[in-house]
Amino acid sequence: MRNPKPKEWQAKDYSKNYIADYKPFNFVDGEGVRNSLYVSGCLFACEGCFNKAVQSFRYGQPFTPELEEQMIKDLAPEYVQGLTLLGGEPFLNTEVCLQVINHTKEVYGSKKDIWSWSGYTFEELLQDTDDKLEMLAKIDILVDGRFELSKKNLNLQFRGSSNQRIIDVAKSLEIGQAVIWEKCHDADTQYEQIKKQDLI
Repeated sequence: MRNPKPKEWQAKDYSKNYIADYKPFNFVDGEGVRNSLYVSGCLFACEGCFNKAVQSFRYGQPFTPELEEQMIKDLAPEYVQGLTLLGGEPFLNTEVCLQVINHTKEVYGSKKDIWSWSGYTFEELLQDTDDKLEMLAKIDILVDGRFELSKKNLNLQFRGSSNQRIIDVAKSLEIGQAVIWEKCHDADTQYEQIKKQDLI
């Protein structure tokens, strides 16, 4: 796992504006029905990463205006709660992400919420480049921190390891420290993970 210094990694130096996938109308990437954009490229190289292919900034295909328009259209139904940005690392793809965020807010205002996952912590983002700070200020929920295999926990809501947090961004920025999302709740019961060999 890599731990960058503030402003060491800049989106302008790495991002190719590629996306790995777009999944509309899903139930797993945050609260409610969501439309999820998976951007390509990540430098954290967390041990146990579930999708190493997406670490490449040229994985997938270029983001297009046609896809952007489709995403805005897919947000229209009332049952769609919002937009989710993941990857890859969204905060190393700020051009694409800010474009989608700004367009979403232009059309829907605050009617649709915006979530993002990031390997960066909230505190790291506060010390980083202007584009990262702008993106942070424009999202509602941040799921932060590197995935740590030694802290993996299947009972956690919307995250993979116990160091990661679900953060209410507006409240956090107001007081200058991370405030945990008030709806965060993890499971109490421990479930044994099914291993591949058990299925054979």
